Amino acid sequence: MQITEVRIKLMDEPGERLKAFCSITFDDCFVVRDLKIIEGSGGHFVAMPSRKLTAHCPKCRCKNHLRAAFCNQCGTRLKEPEAVRDDEGRAKLYADIAHPINSGCREMIQQKVIEAFEQERARAAQPGYVSSYEDYDDYEAHPADEKPAVTPTQIQPAETPRGPHRIPARRSPDSTANAGRKDFGAGIFDQ
Repeated sequence: MQITEVRIKLMDEPGERLKAFCSITFDDCFVVRDLKIIEGSGGHFVAMPSRKLTAHCPKCRCKNHLRAAFCNQCGTRLKEPEAVRDDEGRAKLYADIAHPINSGCREMIQQKVIEAFEQERARAAQPGYVSSYEDYDDYEAHPADEKPAVTPTQIQPAETPRGPHRIPARRSPDSTANAGRKDFGAGIFDQ
């Protein structure tokens, strides 16, 4: 498995440790977004994408962040739960969403990302700089001579749906049951 593309979004916050966000593509077919490039005491390092850990409200069972004082749903005062601690004794408030399993993979990712980060910083100093990170979600932004591998209109439903994922039967747009709804080609949707 090879990293075939790295996109960097530089952060312009002076004095902050977070220097950039990054997305990496493996083998031109799998993307991992929101890696962070952070300035540490020993230089820059790559932090994997993560999410905040949550605990349930004892009254309504709604999820709340670990350090929340009150429930977001019912307003009940929350006790701070006994936090899981890392090797250095710090409370663990985040969990990685995606991460390398071994040190060799971590080193490969770190090397490629830090190289791309340094190149992006050099490019950012040039006039007319535009970040390559920005166009990830823009399906229409591909050059005329280059077609994206898959666009949303190319995805076709399976020939025979199975399990609970069934294609709903199409309804007539003029039926009384569909009053106040519009037909957008793939089904009936509320206005």
